[in-house]
Amino acid sequence: MVIDLATLAPRIAHQALFGGIAAAGFGVLFNFGPASLVRCALLGAWALGVRTFFQMQGWSLEASSFVAAITTAALVHIVVPNDKAFVANGLAIAGCIPMVPGAFFTDALMGFLSLTSQPADQAAPLMTHSLTALLRVIFTLGAIGTGLTIPAQLARSRF
Repeated sequence: MVIDLATLAPRIAHQALFGGIAAAGFGVLFNFGPASLVRCALLGAWALGVRTFFQMQGWSLEASSFVAAITTAALVHIVVPNDKAFVANGLAIAGCIPMVPGAFFTDALMGFLSLTSQPADQAAPLMTHSLTALLRVIFTLGAIGTGLTIPAQLARSRF
C-alpha cells in the first residue's frame, strides 16, 4: 500500500495535537508536576498519532490501539530509569487514556437506555447496535491494557 503523506500528515497532526492536550489534562487530574505534564502531552500525541496512522492503513480500532499502547509504554520504559517504574507506568497510562473510545461507550449506554422506550418487536436492531458498541469498548480497553502491561512487565524483569 502506498502511503500518501499529504493525506496522512494533517489528520495525524490533528489527532496528535488533541491527544496531547487530553493527556496533559489527565496528567493534571493525576496531580503530575509541570515537567511531567509536558511528557504526558508528548506521550498522548504519540499514542493518538500512532493509532491514527494504523487506522488509516486499514487496521481496526482495537489493533491500532494495542500497537499505540505498547509503543507508548515501551518508549516510556526505555526513557525512564528502572527505579522510577511507578512514574513510568503513570506517564504511560496518562498518555494512553485519550485513546479510550468514549463515543462507542456513549452509543452503547444511550442505546441500552433507549431500549426501555422501544416496542419489543423493534428492539433487536437497537440491541445489536448497543452490544456491538459495548464490545468494541471492552476489546479496545483490553488492547490498551495489554499494550501497557507488556512493556511494564518486561522492564520489571530487566537485570
